[in-house]
Amino acid sequence: MDTEATTSTTNDKASQTNYDGPQPLVNVAPPRQEGLQPSYARIIQPNEKEEEQHRWYGAIIDTVGNIIGILGVISGCICFPYSYRGGNMGLVSKFARFSRVVDPGLVKVNTLSEKIFQIDVKIKIAEVPRQVRMTKDDINLTLMSVIYYHITSPHKAAFGISDIRISLVERTQTTLHHVIGACMLQNVIERRGDIAQSIKVESMLIKDIIFSQDLQDSLSMAAQSKRTGEAKVISARAEAADILSSAPAMQIRYFEAMQTMERSANNKVIFLPAPNQTMNNALDVAEKNGEDP
Repeated sequence: MDTEATTSTTNDKASQTNYDGPQPLVNVAPPRQEGLQPSYARIIQPNEKEEEQHRWYGAIIDTVGNIIGILGVISGCICFPYSYRGGNMGLVSKFARFSRVVDPGLVKVNTLSEKIFQIDVKIKIAEVPRQVRMTKDDINLTLMSVIYYHITSPHKAAFGISDIRISLVERTQTTLHHVIGACMLQNVIERRGDIAQSIKVESMLIKDIIFSQDLQDSLSMAAQSKRTGEAKVISARAEAADILSSAPAMQIRYFEAMQTMERSANNKVIFLPAPNQTMNNALDVAEKNGEDP
């Protein structure tokens, strides 16, 4: 009995070892909070002079609000819990004046003296309406572009401007007008990415450049003419090579070399073998004149 029990225990351990053998470990680092969403939390220092003028009234309102918050914390947690969304920032105003910026999570707010509202800080997309712009070489282009932006200063975006989207679109249109007007058509086509980077937003993309039908026809004709000209140049070079390799052309080059050597200042005696064609012509002339070769 003891032998059988020992054998079964050994077999169980062996099977467990085979089943739970060494397996490769995959270590994945958890994402950090800074990588998911940056922190914008900050507190604005109050104006001491204005605080002294309304210190007693503000203290009373704050105290009453804190009491109400303490009494309602239990019922509030049970009855109406609220989940604060990630990707948003909370702006807290105290007595209608900006007080602080808070990150997502549990935030303590005085219900009587403070109010909180959210600002979306995620990257947003705004499509710029189609616009017609003229290049430096007087060519009309139809531009289609889109901008990517995100809010980096929530309190300025909330209290400093009424509509961020409209202002960005208008600013982009104005900047594109100046940039396209200072570029040639070829530069606009080749440097589309550089033109987009001239606008200080998260990212600005020129989706498409639309040409008029007349401009498309002229560009296609110009490209076709360029290809035709290159073909003619190649054909002319081939014909010139054939002509230069012929016997008359070689004879002309021979005479030009002789003239060049004659013009040199140094006295030289050069013996050059005459070509076969020249000797044959000389023999024919001698035979016609009745002379012996």
